[in-house]
Amino acid sequence: MNEFEVKGRKVLHEMKPYSPGKPIWEVQQELGIEKVVKLASNENPFGASPKAVEAIAAFLPEIHRYPDAGAKLLNQVIAERLDLQPEQLIVTNGGDELITLVSETFLEAGDEIVVPSPTFSEYEFGATLMGAKTVSVPLNEDFSYNVDALLAEVTGQTKIVYLCSPNNPTGTYIGRDELQRVLDALPKRVLVLFDAAYKHYASAEDYSDGLEFVRAGYPIIVLQTFSKIYGLAGIRVGFGAASVELTNSIYKVKEPFNVNALAQTAAAAAVNDDEHVCKSQQLNAEGREQLYKGFKELGLSYTESMTNFILVELGPDAKSIYDRLMAEGIIVRYGGGWGLPGHVRVTVGTDEENELFLTKLKGIMAEG
Repeated sequence: MNEFEVKGRKVLHEMKPYSPGKPIWEVQQELGIEKVVKLASNENPFGASPKAVEAIAAFLPEIHRYPDAGAKLLNQVIAERLDLQPEQLIVTNGGDELITLVSETFLEAGDEIVVPSPTFSEYEFGATLMGAKTVSVPLNEDFSYNVDALLAEVTGQTKIVYLCSPNNPTGTYIGRDELQRVLDALPKRVLVLFDAAYKHYASAEDYSDGLEFVRAGYPIIVLQTFSKIYGLAGIRVGFGAASVELTNSIYKVKEPFNVNALAQTAAAAAVNDDEHVCKSQQLNAEGREQLYKGFKELGLSYTESMTNFILVELGPDAKSIYDRLMAEGIIVRYGGGWGLPGHVRVTVGTDEENELFLTKLKGIMAEG
């Protein structure tokens, strides 16, 4: 039989597929160990919203029905919570799908997007898929946003500016005044996608989740997700908030049943689970301090975070330390993919998980 001659699009040669953290079962299987702690994917270690779990259980007898194609009930609940109109919202299969849909809706070959660097890789992925160019703008040395440098890269070809705040993988953020400056300085034809996936963990007084600028009518789409503080990463549900004109455009490329019924039901219940959110925020803040203290004792530099993860510098042996932690059953995220070969990103875990990680890290560093 002759070899297949079917070829994919030329752009596939430029694609950089997302590299997720290894799941617990895979590490257990590969290393033959039972105790594995995953601190790699910024999940909520305290579990899912109890209200969401209860709602899923109650809805199970209805899963033979197709989900609501427009997620109308969930849109209504979110809109009431955020003081928006339901028509300003689009519910997606996690935040990742929104990024893809925005790329499909607004980008054409030859367009450009401007992104901070390092940041979430899916922005570039979506642009490359559509034949657009990604212009990366380095963050400052302390990983804060360089607004002047970002604005300087905006050209006649710029279609979208991506701002991730708090930023993944650095945990830093752009302040409200600086965000306002970006929005006021950009040409009105340039769209801003403001990724606020970690908004619930941000405690800085000058932090903005971007929604005030949606309400004010700026050309901005705010991304939020139920994967982080609500603990619903396994069922994939997020949403975008923007003007009706922008959401109507995105709806034209959205698949009709993109978010499953259990995800919609769980998210609608989780939105108002303030007790779970507050508890998760408190425990995460305590966990961050626990890790900060441990890093200081080990003489390690780290970036103070507005998220549920911390970027820590391990130096030239970072990859080796990452591998040795993995062998000990501790999964963290190596920074090489972000151009940070001397760093790892560590999700804030439970008190027990954080302590185990620090103990293993101390032992590895002592061995040299």
